[in-house]
Amino acid sequence: MIRQREIELLAPAKNLECGIAAIDHGADAVYIGAPRFGARAAAGNSIEDIRRLVEYAHIYKARIYVTVNTILRDEELAETERMIWQLYAVGVDALIVQDMAITRMNLPPIALHASTQMDNRTAQKVQFLADAGFSQVVLARELSLDEIARIHAVVPETPLEVFVHGALCVSYSGRCYASQACYGRSANRGECTQFCRLAFSMLDADGQFIVRDKHLLSLKDLNQSARLEQLLDAGASSLKIEGRLKDVTYVKNVTAYYRRQLDAIFKRRSEYRRSSSGQVTTAFEPRLEKSFNRGFTHYFLEGRTADVCSFDTPKSLGEEMGAVKEVRGNSLVVAGVKPFSNGDGLCYLDASGHLHGFRVNRVDGNRLFPQEMPPRLTLRTKIYRNFDQKFEQQLSKKTAERVLSVDMLLSETPFGFSLTLTDEDEVSVTLAFEYPKEPARTSQRENLHLQLSKLGGTPFRLSRLQIGWGGEWFLPSSLLAEWRRRGVESLLRARRINYYRLSVGKRKGVPCYPESKLDYMGNVMNHEAEAFYREHGVRKVKPAFELSLPEGEQVVMTCKHCLRYSMGWCPLHHQRKSPYREPYYIIAGDGRRFRLEFDCKQCQMKVWHRP
Repeated sequence: MIRQREIELLAPAKNLECGIAAIDHGADAVYIGAPRFGARAAAGNSIEDIRRLVEYAHIYKARIYVTVNTILRDEELAETERMIWQLYAVGVDALIVQDMAITRMNLPPIALHASTQMDNRTAQKVQFLADAGFSQVVLARELSLDEIARIHAVVPETPLEVFVHGALCVSYSGRCYASQACYGRSANRGECTQFCRLAFSMLDADGQFIVRDKHLLSLKDLNQSARLEQLLDAGASSLKIEGRLKDVTYVKNVTAYYRRQLDAIFKRRSEYRRSSSGQVTTAFEPRLEKSFNRGFTHYFLEGRTADVCSFDTPKSLGEEMGAVKEVRGNSLVVAGVKPFSNGDGLCYLDASGHLHGFRVNRVDGNRLFPQEMPPRLTLRTKIYRNFDQKFEQQLSKKTAERVLSVDMLLSETPFGFSLTLTDEDEVSVTLAFEYPKEPARTSQRENLHLQLSKLGGTPFRLSRLQIGWGGEWFLPSSLLAEWRRRGVESLLRARRINYYRLSVGKRKGVPCYPESKLDYMGNVMNHEAEAFYREHGVRKVKPAFELSLPEGEQVVMTCKHCLRYSMGWCPLHHQRKSPYREPYYIIAGDGRRFRLEFDCKQCQMKVWHRP
């Protein structure tokens, strides 16, 4: 018999509305920000909203994970502990955390997931986290299929969470200090300033310009929708969509798309199954290119490739619509096969690589009449649509329904009748009703089915109705409706009772941390975190970057993305010598200067900054 592995589609939610939409559109789990101390400071949620989301999700056996993944100050530890108890009390399934101080708190029995902010990119690190009691580990985005497979081989029983869609951080998560160094706002405290989306010029050691005014650290968006099966085979069991700051239409579209892709895989591959219940139907055709994107990349999933960067713009391009065929007066013609609509938002890159956007006022076939004629628009320029008016209008309405199949058995008893409801998870309830048996003059089967199948407004849909008697008994429609209502209420209560939380990870002794020394990149901001690392064999622990700005030039980013590779001068891949003398520098618009270092042994680029 094939052992099935549960696979979860994990969707983001910036608020309750997005969380419910994610569940409705097929998410097996949702991650959402805590009231405080989540890695997106602008995406906090109240305990009451999280409670309501938990109650809704658990109907479908979907899980709710709450992010508490900033590093914490000593004076914040007590408040964090109280908040965790509140989250546990409302039914949260797991916490996504970064700060090891949380492991030393007086915690309820709640599962802990190791945030990608911990920089989880080696089998040794993941093994340590599993041994330290973490139930799930969020891997670094930069890993390849082979690297994921090697980690899974070392910790086959530890669920591995892998990002499959959305925005990419150019630095290894948890290892970016640019916002803190330049603006006093810490990415590890949920206050990232999107430094990597700025425009830079690149100079060599002699002051010669290599590139001017380009978004050299801005990456395209991740899209692994065509690689899901390979990820599952490599050992991933939780497939994560990025986007806790995205709006509800993004959540609907992207979640629904990945739900369809995974369901198609499960039909072919019986060794995989989804981790939640319910069948999803959508009232629209999900299409990834219609939601916010900077162009798509597989990043490093299949090794280093040239398609990871978005140098021209950090903004959303959307879907390619065609090329300019004619510009005349107050209109333009686009050669393409996709239809336009009044109100569409379009954009293009001019000959200098600068992004321009405009709104379509009126459409006549492929002739477009903008509100204002855009500048620098030439023939053969590619036109993109980054706001699809009709699609957005469609997504603003109810667009999905998620239902649980239920079988019903209506039987006679010595004192009346009984109604048994059994759902797709084999949760079953039986209600007995005293009622006199009155023979019916005509067949009641059709009316029985009609009344008992009226499940609109509930999570259930009737799959099969069995009548457990030989004769015909008359039952009023109003009575059947009342029995149906009470049956549904009882089944919902039974599902809540039968719901089980994730088991808490078991610690295996006092495992040794993979490193014996931690510099500021260890992100140790409080005494409890320091005590954790010392207890696990770290001899030297330096304070976090945020506590005291290190003196002299410091690494503020550690990136797999490499500008030397992007320019075609990688000694390993291109075997072509650069015409410019190193070291190279990138200069921000405000004049800040950063030195680039290329670590070919680790295949990384480091960005240095001197205060």
